[in-house]
Amino acid sequence: MISKKYTATFILLSSSIIVTTPTHAGNSSDIAKAGDILSFAIPAAAYGSTYYMDDKEGRQQFYYSFATNVAATYALKSVVDKERPNGSDDNSFPSGHTSRAFQGASFIHKRYGLEYSIPAYIGAGFVAYSRVEADEHDTADVVAGAALGIASSMYLTKSYHNDQLHIATNLSPDYYGLSAHYSF
Repeated sequence: MISKKYTATFILLSSSIIVTTPTHAGNSSDIAKAGDILSFAIPAAAYGSTYYMDDKEGRQQFYYSFATNVAATYALKSVVDKERPNGSDDNSFPSGHTSRAFQGASFIHKRYGLEYSIPAYIGAGFVAYSRVEADEHDTADVVAGAALGIASSMYLTKSYHNDQLHIATNLSPDYYGLSAHYSF
């Protein structure tokens, strides 16, 4: 019998490959369409994983993380008012597609482990690439979107297992640093 771990990884990887393989790899509109689809598919897979694992607590954490990410993204879009590279509107910063994709990937990472999230992170990276390629965003927009998505899940999600990665900043007048502690 195949374990849930390998089944979930296979499902995430195969769906990422299917969705990210555009018909004409050189056509930027196909790349943009694939990025659009993945920006919804990754958080949907993250949400679906809570049902697969029968994880009601994780589902609640997903709701909080997703809602916080969407609220922060659209609040920044309205406050920053940055024009898109293609000139279509003033909602460029941060990238909503990228924040959504990275929120889903980092939820899987934080809740179930890095090994399950690798296909989702690859897909989220593709989403970021697709937004720049489609001339909807510049690099700063997608980096900010990724940071928002990751932060919303990392701060509002607890590990399904007992192992935890704790990251803390150390700030003083003479020292700036970052410490990391991983407990099993």
